[in-house]
Amino acid sequence: MVKMLVSAKGEGKTKRLIQMANDAQKEARGNIVYIDHNKKHMYDIHRGIRYVETSHCDLYNYREFVGFLSGILSQNSDIETIFVDGLYKIIDSLSDEDLVKLANRLDEISKHDSCDFIIGLSNDAGSFPEELRPYFM
Repeated sequence: MVKMLVSAKGEGKTKRLIQMANDAQKEARGNIVYIDHNKKHMYDIHRGIRYVETSHCDLYNYREFVGFLSGILSQNSDIETIFVDGLYKIIDSLSDEDLVKLANRLDEISKHDSCDFIIGLSNDAGSFPEELRPYFM
């Protein structure tokens, strides 16, 4: 499953993602991963959740991000959910077309690896391509 939490900047996406991750940890049978572009929210996340900060990773496009996620998944086959906060800050170049490709690729990975993806995106929901609507929360 791939879900996208979409709203304008400053409307509480990060707070909601953190709460969702912490709630997921309480009932998880496997592991939870929270990916963010900096360490600002590291202490808001339950200590049982793997926090991954990406400021040092230089991810230039969605293909590199998929490779990054594949590396995380290859190290632990017991990951249930990956939360991604601030996708536009993590990936340097992400067009609408690339975002659709990323969502479709994550959907394939989700089915193959039994891992859910919850992604926070800052923008008005009406500005995204129609192909992404099924992924919106």
